Amino acid sequence: MTITIHETAIVDVGAQIGEGTQVWHWVHICAGAKIGKGCSFGQNVFVSNDVVIGSNVKVQNNVSVYDAVTIEDDVFCGPSMVFTNVYNPRSAVVRKEEYRHTLIKKGATIGANATIVCGVTVGEYAFIAAGAVVNKDIKPYALMAGMPARQIGWMSQYGERLIFSSELEGSVRCQHTGIIYRLENGHVSIEN
Repeated sequence: MTITIHETAIVDVGAQIGEGTQVWHWVHICAGAKIGKGCSFGQNVFVSNDVVIGSNVKVQNNVSVYDAVTIEDDVFCGPSMVFTNVYNPRSAVVRKEEYRHTLIKKGATIGANATIVCGVTVGEYAFIAAGAVVNKDIKPYALMAGMPARQIGWMSQYGERLIFSSELEGSVRCQHTGIIYRLENGHVSIEN
């Protein structure tokens, strides 16, 4: 599989891009970026130098992935969602040495126009609703919404809401995949 780079895109020399990745209109990928296989970067995306992106990541239109952001495999970044890397920016104060690392774990979804405040970890397969503002770490499989984001439920790997019989514990089978999810002590895991 070849890499597709649109003629309007800028990919700086030194950027590492995995096979099968598609880079569309007016994208800029900086020299230090490390990008896995089978990714897609929509129109007007910016990827900075100190960025690591796994495989099969979808970055939709108008997203900027700034320094100190790591995105694991199978993550979806919705249109116009926002990453930050400085907690308390001021134009007149240089804070490049104060970047806070942000980690988006495998399979997470970040909805359109959501904001990820720097320094947080978004857990595996978490689902951030459109417009939410994430300012703290998010548990795996958590469904988050609002400003600031608060947990309103749980999501499966398939992207469907998990409904447990109790808010504290229980198990449920995904009707699409057959995977059994277990809720225990405020955390969801997969039964083996």
